[in-house]
Amino acid sequence: MNEKPNTELMKIGAMKRNKMKENFVQDLYIEMLLSEIQLTVEKEKLLKKIDSAIDHQDRMTFFRLTGELREINKRFGT
Repeated sequence: MNEKPNTELMKIGAMKRNKMKENFVQDLYIEMLLSEIQLTVEKEKLLKKIDSAIDHQDRMTFFRLTGELREINKRFGT
């Protein structure tokens, strides 16, 4: 008689663990996606500033901004 309730409890526990794993993976995916979006926006802004520095022939700003871009690419492996 005690077998069925224990089996049910084990099933419920397994289902909860699976749900927690799914939630963890989903949260991780969302975090990665948001980081990718943030990186893309940051790089786009930087590239626009670099274009502006080129248009204005501002070498110092160009070198500073391209250095920042290199650091971002190095940090994120792109």
